[in-house]
Amino acid sequence: MPNRLAGETSPYLQQHKDNPVDWYPWGEEALARAKKEDLPILLSIGYSACHWCHVMAHESFEDPDVAAVMNQLFVNIKVDREERPDLDQIYQLAHQMLSQRPGGWPLTVFLTPGQVPFFAGTYFPKQSRYGLIGFPELLSNIASIYRERQAEIAQQNDALLDAFRRMEPSGGGHHAGFSAAPIGDALVAHKGSFDPHHGGFGGAPKFPHPAELQFCLRRHKAARDDEALHIAAHTLERMAQGGIYDQLGGGFCRYSVDGEWMIPHFEKMLYDNGPLLALAADAWCATGKPLFARVAAETAGWVMREMQSQESENAGGYYSSLDADSEHEEGKFYVWSREEVGSLLSADELAVASPYWGLDGPANFEGQHWHLHVTQPLAAVASRLGKAEAQCEALVDSARAKLFAARERRVRPGRDEKVLTSWNALMIAGMAHAGRVFGRADWVDSAARALGFIRSTLWKRDEARLLATCKDGRAHLNAYLDDYAFLLAAAIELLQAEYRADTLEFAVALADALLARFEDRDDGEAASSGSHGGFFFTSHDHESLIHRSKPGHDNATPSGNGMAAFALQRLAYLAGEPRYAEAAGRALEFFYPAIVNHPGAHTSLLVALEEHLSPTRTVILRGPRPELERWRRTLAERYLPATMVIALPPGSGNLPQVLAKPESAAVAAWVCEGTTCLAPVSDLEALCASL
Repeated sequence: MPNRLAGETSPYLQQHKDNPVDWYPWGEEALARAKKEDLPILLSIGYSACHWCHVMAHESFEDPDVAAVMNQLFVNIKVDREERPDLDQIYQLAHQMLSQRPGGWPLTVFLTPGQVPFFAGTYFPKQSRYGLIGFPELLSNIASIYRERQAEIAQQNDALLDAFRRMEPSGGGHHAGFSAAPIGDALVAHKGSFDPHHGGFGGAPKFPHPAELQFCLRRHKAARDDEALHIAAHTLERMAQGGIYDQLGGGFCRYSVDGEWMIPHFEKMLYDNGPLLALAADAWCATGKPLFARVAAETAGWVMREMQSQESENAGGYYSSLDADSEHEEGKFYVWSREEVGSLLSADELAVASPYWGLDGPANFEGQHWHLHVTQPLAAVASRLGKAEAQCEALVDSARAKLFAARERRVRPGRDEKVLTSWNALMIAGMAHAGRVFGRADWVDSAARALGFIRSTLWKRDEARLLATCKDGRAHLNAYLDDYAFLLAAAIELLQAEYRADTLEFAVALADALLARFEDRDDGEAASSGSHGGFFFTSHDHESLIHRSKPGHDNATPSGNGMAAFALQRLAYLAGEPRYAEAAGRALEFFYPAIVNHPGAHTSLLVALEEHLSPTRTVILRGPRPELERWRRTLAERYLPATMVIALPPGSGNLPQVLAKPESAAVAAWVCEGTTCLAPVSDLEALCASL
């Protein structure tokens, strides 16, 4: 008989609805029972694309004997970390404090009825192995500790809560103003951790870090730093040639288990691919390399083909992720045997594809399968075979098409079909940006449809608030800072790809809600002391938890505070509202000491700082189509990271005063540096030269 998870929208929670465990979703019913019966809480946090979450579920949560122990000794709560990042942040941090180890998923935390953790770990096997205690034995031990060592638990709880309080930024205090020094310091840090051979930062496991790569591209443009350009371009090139990139279907996996980008953890996450799509577009603008254009096209194609809902309930919204596993095996959907490849390709195709994708070398996945990655340049393959490079390229393309068609007939990895506001925002921004750069109206339309879905389903206009998640037409959960900040930035990106008055109106409404619901602001004496400023991760009317964070550093996704400051500053110049820039300034003021102390961890805030120190340039285009579109396309193909281009279609009305430039029979451009606009320019070449 299904448990209480049967009524949840999360596919991850739905995966556990038939467990013999008496699971509760996080909520008042479970928390009240724990208090009433004085039972400890077993909190299990994971997500649907998580391989080890599936392993622990199969080993323990599906076992009736293990479930019986869990049900007898604990109130068991299952949480989807993607729907409840507030809970995941708190308890991942608690895990690090309690265990002195990095966290991960599945996260297994034991809480008092007051929600304070007293023991935490990640994956536990059913029987003791890997140096880990077996899960049933752990359950008995934890229950005994809870019964017999209450005084020690209470003392530890007090220390943990105090540590939470002390680790939050204390505010900017008084300083002599902002400096560009942290921007340079961050670049030095990134250069120091750069892998000059394989690209990326650090060693295995290796993550893409798109925010840091974008930062390096911006530094190249701002400071003419060729080394910064090399870091970004070389890393993206090596990733695009590696196994972390899907050589057949496009899109990037979460990370590489090795330092060479060869073998990924095969899950594909929406939140990685949105920023990486934008990065590929910018890298093409900065270098002109065809590889980056191909990566952008293939990734956008994958997004529209596999990740955008066509169903009426979620039409337009982007799905969250693809599992690493299929048929209970990680990577099975993606890897090949030589025999299968040989049976699908012609002799000419095989002669090129084998050395190009490493099929002529030893098996690189678990000693018996091949995961495709580019092992040598196509020019080298062509030279060795005595063929023209163009001929080899055509053979690789035909081989790719045949292998892709064969792969499509396999059992597919699971897809998490919930629509998350924040992750959709990252993909909307990526699709809109890449669509603008490459002149792909279909990509821009994809982004616009996703934004339309969020506005119609997850935005409560009468209440001026967002919801965090939706599946099968059911939207719920109070949205977080990231939802508002990322979506505001996405709306501004979409305005540059396709100006619409209602998109700007929505951006203003989002910004107003962001300030009202999340800003830490005290208009009294405390405000001038720097102890306030910035944005909490949860809204002022959010459920009370044991800790309320105000995060400034970047994680797998950009910092909500950094994105909020960045987007608010840009909106101030589009809407003519200085209060948005003032709020961004207060956030930068609050986080400035943290930025100075740890610049490499605050890339998103540094980009906002950069545009605070050198105000964003806005180029306003007015004139008749199609000439207006030609001007917009010409500017879009240039790498201008600190410039917004707004092309106003003929007849655009209801414009903010800052955008209300006169229409004429020919295209004209107004270049505005911050709030100061220069005389209009009517020559496109002169405009490009000035930028």
